[in-house]
Amino acid sequence: MAKLNHILLCLILLVGAGTAADQVERKIARREEPQYPEIARKLNLHGMVRLKIWINSDGTVRRLEYVGGHPLLAESALKAVKGWKYEAGPKESTAAVELKF
Repeated sequence: MAKLNHILLCLILLVGAGTAADQVERKIARREEPQYPEIARKLNLHGMVRLKIWINSDGTVRRLEYVGGHPLLAESALKAVKGWKYEAGPKESTAAVELKF
Protein backbone atom coordinates (compact mmCIF):
# COMPACT_ATOMS: atom_id res chain seq x y z
CA MET A 1 0.00 0.00 0.00
CA ALA A 2 2.83 2.42 0.84
CA LYS A 3 4.47 1.68 -2.53
CA LEU A 4 1.19 2.44 -4.33
CA ASN A 5 0.88 5.75 -2.47
CA HIS A 6 4.45 6.61 -3.45
CA ILE A 7 3.73 5.86 -7.12
CA LEU A 8 0.54 7.94 -7.05
CA LEU A 9 2.41 10.85 -5.47
CA CYS A 10 5.08 10.69 -8.19
CA LEU A 11 2.41 10.68 -10.91
CA ILE A 12 0.66 13.68 -9.38
CA LEU A 13 3.95 15.59 -9.22
CA LEU A 14 4.76 14.75 -12.85
CA VAL A 15 1.35 15.89 -14.05
CA GLY A 16 1.66 19.12 -12.07
CA ALA A 17 5.11 19.76 -13.53
CA GLY A 18 3.75 19.36 -17.07
CA THR A 19 0.99 21.87 -16.40
CA ALA A 20 3.38 24.43 -14.93
CA ALA A 21 5.58 24.25 -18.03
CA ASP A 22 2.68 25.53 -20.14
CA GLN A 23 2.75 28.84 -18.27
CA VAL A 24 5.61 30.49 -20.14
CA GLU A 25 6.54 34.15 -19.77
CA ARG A 26 5.93 35.79 -23.16
CA LYS A 27 6.38 39.47 -23.94
CA ILE A 28 3.40 41.55 -24.95
CA ALA A 29 3.84 42.89 -28.48
CA ARG A 30 0.64 44.99 -28.49
CA ARG A 31 -1.33 46.00 -25.43
CA GLU A 32 -4.71 47.72 -25.24
CA GLU A 33 -5.55 49.56 -22.04
CA PRO A 34 -8.96 48.83 -20.51
CA GLN A 35 -11.64 51.51 -20.55
CA TYR A 36 -12.60 52.59 -17.05
CA PRO A 37 -16.36 51.81 -16.83
CA GLU A 38 -18.59 54.84 -16.27
CA ILE A 39 -20.45 53.14 -13.40
CA ALA A 40 -17.11 52.41 -11.69
CA ARG A 41 -16.10 56.04 -12.14
CA LYS A 42 -19.36 57.27 -10.56
CA LEU A 43 -18.87 54.88 -7.63
CA ASN A 44 -15.17 55.86 -7.32
CA LEU A 45 -14.36 52.16 -7.63
CA HIS A 46 -10.75 51.04 -7.85
CA GLY A 47 -9.09 47.67 -7.67
CA MET A 48 -7.40 44.80 -9.43
CA VAL A 49 -8.86 42.31 -11.90
CA ARG A 50 -7.15 38.94 -12.27
CA LEU A 51 -7.46 36.88 -15.46
CA LYS A 52 -6.07 33.64 -16.80
CA ILE A 53 -5.43 33.66 -20.52
CA TRP A 54 -4.55 31.08 -23.14
CA ILE A 55 -2.19 32.33 -25.87
CA ASN A 56 -1.89 30.66 -29.29
CA SER A 57 1.58 29.96 -30.67
CA ASP A 58 1.13 32.93 -33.04
CA GLY A 59 0.68 35.24 -30.02
CA THR A 60 -3.08 35.86 -30.25
CA VAL A 61 -5.23 35.46 -27.16
CA ARG A 62 -7.40 32.38 -27.67
CA ARG A 63 -9.33 32.23 -24.40
CA LEU A 64 -9.79 34.31 -21.26
CA GLU A 65 -11.07 33.41 -17.81
CA TYR A 66 -12.06 35.87 -15.09
CA VAL A 67 -10.31 34.76 -11.89
CA GLY A 68 -11.02 37.55 -9.43
CA GLY A 69 -11.47 41.20 -8.66
CA HIS A 70 -14.46 43.51 -8.75
CA PRO A 71 -17.14 42.24 -11.17
CA LEU A 72 -17.93 45.78 -12.41
CA LEU A 73 -14.38 46.01 -13.75
CA ALA A 74 -14.20 42.50 -15.22
CA GLU A 75 -15.91 43.12 -18.58
CA SER A 76 -13.62 46.03 -19.42
CA ALA A 77 -10.54 43.99 -18.48
CA LEU A 78 -11.66 40.99 -20.56
CA LYS A 79 -12.39 43.17 -23.59
CA ALA A 80 -8.99 44.88 -23.44
CA VAL A 81 -6.92 41.72 -22.95
CA LYS A 82 -8.76 39.94 -25.77
CA GLY A 83 -7.09 42.46 -28.10
CA TRP A 84 -3.58 41.92 -26.78
CA LYS A 85 -0.93 40.35 -28.98
CA TYR A 86 2.03 38.44 -27.57
CA GLU A 87 5.30 37.47 -29.20
CA ALA A 88 5.03 34.16 -31.05
CA GLY A 89 6.11 31.04 -29.18
CA PRO A 90 6.75 27.38 -29.91
CA LYS A 91 3.35 26.28 -28.58
CA GLU A 92 0.19 27.44 -26.86
CA SER A 93 0.78 28.76 -23.36
CA THR A 94 -1.12 30.27 -20.45
CA ALA A 95 -0.50 33.42 -18.47
CA ALA A 96 -1.85 35.13 -15.38
CA VAL A 97 -2.76 38.79 -15.92
CA GLU A 98 -3.54 41.45 -13.33
CA LEU A 99 -4.99 44.81 -14.36
CA LYS A 100 -5.15 47.71 -11.94
CA PHE A 101 -8.05 50.15 -12.18
